Amino acid sequence: MKTTMTSLKEMVDVNTIIGDPVQSPDGLVIIPVSKVTFGFASGGSEFIRNKDSESNEGSFPFGGGSGAGLSVQPVGFIVAGNNQIKLLTVDEGNTALSNLFDFASKITDSIQQTINKNKENQNNNVNQMDNNQTNS
Repeated sequence: MKTTMTSLKEMVDVNTIIGDPVQSPDGLVIIPVSKVTFGFASGGSEFIRNKDSESNEGSFPFGGGSGAGLSVQPVGFIVAGNNQIKLLTVDEGNTALSNLFDFASKITDSIQQTINKNKENQNNNVNQMDNNQTNS
């Protein structure tokens, strides 16, 4: 069991779930996201020794086994660049993670628009003050 669990632990690490980022020629960074599912089962039994067997007095026949399964399924890709972060899902259905990225993107856009409006207002106020001083 220890050997199987150690092998599973080596196969499933953070890089399996969130893959290595890849940079495209146009400057976008693409990060693959996967879903990892695994299962593990083991069992064993000791059998009653026949009186006719010629085995050691203190040992009993033993039968056992273990098994494991691992599944890696792509979920989507995180695309970062051009002041945006998007999650492109593999399937057409919306996921909670996709909705979270969309929400974060909308908040970022809203904050950026507010900052730009504040800068415009400050520039307009400075221009009006300059015009008032020039006209006086």
